[in-house]
Amino acid sequence: MEFLKLAEERYSVRKFKEDAIPQEVIDKILKAGHVAPTACNYQPQRIFVINSPEGLEKLKDCTRCHFDSPCAMLVCYNKDECWVRKYDGENSGFVDASIVTTHMMLEASDLGIGSTWVMHFNPAKMVEAFAIPENIVPVALLVMGYPADDAAPIEMHSKFRNMDEIISYK
Repeated sequence: MEFLKLAEERYSVRKFKEDAIPQEVIDKILKAGHVAPTACNYQPQRIFVINSPEGLEKLKDCTRCHFDSPCAMLVCYNKDECWVRKYDGENSGFVDASIVTTHMMLEASDLGIGSTWVMHFNPAKMVEAFAIPENIVPVALLVMGYPADDAAPIEMHSKFRNMDEIISYK
């Protein structure tokens, strides 16, 4: 698909079919995250695929924004492996994980898989529920699955600010 068409048509799916996503499709989505650019290519991302019945039940205790999806990917970063900006000590982990999530979200859409990027979750509950080591920081939850027949974008999906409001040249 042409990239701008994909970017314009992709929307946050909040209603899914029960059908499981085949492993070969999951692998393609994960590959998109694997090749995503990260600062200095340090690749601090860690991705937890949550698609077992037990894992999906645990997920429901960590967020109400699971939308009964048949699969979710928790994108994290290893804070010990990030590039660090020397001027202020800021590490690249949050940005790296966000880029990885974006790549996976767009690949999923290109493969016919709907997704929603969820940040409304309790990180401490995620860490506890999924036995995540303390050096791994959860950033984004990508809930996904085949969109339900009546899934539709929210009204605001196609409303954008004028470009002159968000862009300036210096």
